[in-house]
Amino acid sequence: MSRVIPFRALRPEKPYVHQVAAPPYDVLNVAEAQRLVRDKPLSFLHVEKSEIDFPAAACVDDRRIYERAKENLEMLIRKGILFSEETEAFYLYRQRKGDHLQTGIVAGVSIAEYEAGQIRRHELTRADKERERTCHIETVGAQTGPIFLTYRGREAIDRLAARVAATTPEYDFTADDGVVHTVWVIRGPAEVREVIEGFAPVEALYIADGHHRAAAAAAVARLRQARNPGDRGDEAHHVMMAVLFPHDQLRIMDYNRAVRDLNGLAEAAFLERVGGNFLIAKGYPGKTPQKSHEFGMYLGGAWYLLSAREEILRDDDPVAGLDVSLLQDRLLGPILGIRDPRTDSRIDFIGGIRGMAELERLVDRGGFTVAFSLYPPTVEQMMAVADAGKVMPPKSTWFEPKLRSGLFVHRLE
Repeated sequence: MSRVIPFRALRPEKPYVHQVAAPPYDVLNVAEAQRLVRDKPLSFLHVEKSEIDFPAAACVDDRRIYERAKENLEMLIRKGILFSEETEAFYLYRQRKGDHLQTGIVAGVSIAEYEAGQIRRHELTRADKERERTCHIETVGAQTGPIFLTYRGREAIDRLAARVAATTPEYDFTADDGVVHTVWVIRGPAEVREVIEGFAPVEALYIADGHHRAAAAAAVARLRQARNPGDRGDEAHHVMMAVLFPHDQLRIMDYNRAVRDLNGLAEAAFLERVGGNFLIAKGYPGKTPQKSHEFGMYLGGAWYLLSAREEILRDDDPVAGLDVSLLQDRLLGPILGIRDPRTDSRIDFIGGIRGMAELERLVDRGGFTVAFSLYPPTVEQMMAVADAGKVMPPKSTWFEPKLRSGLFVHRLE
């Protein structure tokens, strides 16, 4: 059973929403974010990624980053750019990218349910990134971006969403990347109750994106509970902000790989070893695979199609059967020496939104030697891994479109 909780969001006044709304903090490096906000003083990146306000790079342990984030949030409130909802509410959040449409419910979810495994994970977190987001939430006193959750779709929730979406929206704007973002407020007592009752039969929620945000929200809850002997368990820090989408509306894109060298092998020797586990066809005009167990490979200015041999396929384990696992276990690890892709500096990960041209650029003039394009996993595969209590290899899923930051803030004070 899944519990969703209405909350009083801190959010932009209508005239400012387009100026405030920003990409999530973790899809841009500092230089990219600085370029993006050059003429955008109200961009929420000044809150979510406040290191951009410092001329020199600051490390994640520099307290000034988090104090600046707090100052920037308070400035937006003081200037009347952001305001607090008068009553607790849910929100309907729709994103349209081309012909793809996804509609979710913005709500609070229970950190206790996350800790108990009812909100399921499919990814490990990195200690440094978790620490950075924990410091950010604790210092700012707010969760500044939602966690991206999914659930097995239910008709009752779909009907409610369709009914709300037929009314006048609160926000409706097109971001710089062409994604249309539309938001409706669900504050009527009957509709709020309908949302709560609609989610009550949902057995589990799944983190699609935002594992570090979730882990950090839970860490802050533990910190605040430990400091307060009178903690009741119903304070704001026991709730984390999320957007919940039905699984059948989501789209996972490919998450590709590039490696800096061939681990000391000549190109011919490398191809010979790859051929032990994969059928190789040179001259692959498609560049990106069209079905599972196929891979594109860009090497020496040419594209190859790699097809996994039948004898290496696994259907007895939800993780081992993934294409990212096949590539890691049968090529990246044993042949290229990438034993731990989470920590090895010789490998980089490229979201499919950047296209095959980015893989070619990295190999042709970006300091990499070989790149691989992958067929994306399905949402059902992701759920199966989480249901089994296992984790996917790092950088297995890339969801598009991304949630916009700055539309909703959950204050802990």
